[in-house]
Amino acid sequence: MNGEPVIEVRGLVKRYGGRAVVDDVSLTVRKGEIAGFLGPNGSGKTTTIRLMCGLLTPDSGEGRVIGHDIRREGRAIKREVGYMTQRFSFYEDLTIEENLDFVAGLYGLSPARRHVADTLAGLGLTSRRHQLAGSLSGGWKQRLALAACIMHKPKLLMLDEPTAGVDPKARRDFWDEIHALAADGLTVLVSTHYMDEAERCHRINYISYGRLVAKGTVAEVVRDAGLTTVVLQGDATAEAARRLKGAPGVEQIAPFGATLHVVGRDGTALRASAKRVADETGCTMSDAETSLEDVFIQLMGGARDNMQ
Repeated sequence: MNGEPVIEVRGLVKRYGGRAVVDDVSLTVRKGEIAGFLGPNGSGKTTTIRLMCGLLTPDSGEGRVIGHDIRREGRAIKREVGYMTQRFSFYEDLTIEENLDFVAGLYGLSPARRHVADTLAGLGLTSRRHQLAGSLSGGWKQRLALAACIMHKPKLLMLDEPTAGVDPKARRDFWDEIHALAADGLTVLVSTHYMDEAERCHRINYISYGRLVAKGTVAEVVRDAGLTTVVLQGDATAEAARRLKGAPGVEQIAPFGATLHVVGRDGTALRASAKRVADETGCTMSDAETSLEDVFIQLMGGARDNMQ
């Protein structure tokens, strides 16, 4: 992605009760890019998103979003951003169409009827337009929320864990839609806990306890973590896991069905420990590719809790 920056912020800090919930975060997202925002609950993702879309003012730091200063032009940013929150926030006793009519009025879209009709058609909602929002499944509620976010043709879409509680088919359909929008030039920043979703982003940014600790493509983030992963397979993986706890080089142990994934930064020590335990328990050992989830767990374990 070599387009101009749509988000370019530096040194963002936001404190509550004397504690930095967002601590020196710098971020660049370019036009047409789908940027993933990863991190555990309470890591500062939502607060950072709100700082960038003009809903909160940083205590320190600066930057521009869609060409507007985040400190002085929050109102202008909000007009050009589509922001989808974690929680469904539409009127459940109104129909899909009535909810979109309301949103069209908020943005002063004219003629409202045409904007609503085009949006319904674009997201496959026309046949359900008279259905009450409260009766929708999670996937259709998500689609309504996305429709409301893009109806005013924003230049930037900010999605805060948009697929929580949605089934895998609906999640995949949603991401296909996001990629289609990005291909047309829309820039997207999306926070997620799902590793398969993170892998569908052009670039990812990992925030932990308010600090940005990793960024780049998925391949770059996995490479820079410097982890080694081996897999043990056999009938005694439970016993192998018990023996590997605290062994030299071993930092993560995770059962996957009849296999055991063992991860650590010191590859030589890790392989020696895993080979010894494999021989003792009758398991076989093989090298494996380190996954983004392995990196996610490693980064979580190495971060300092800013609430302590």
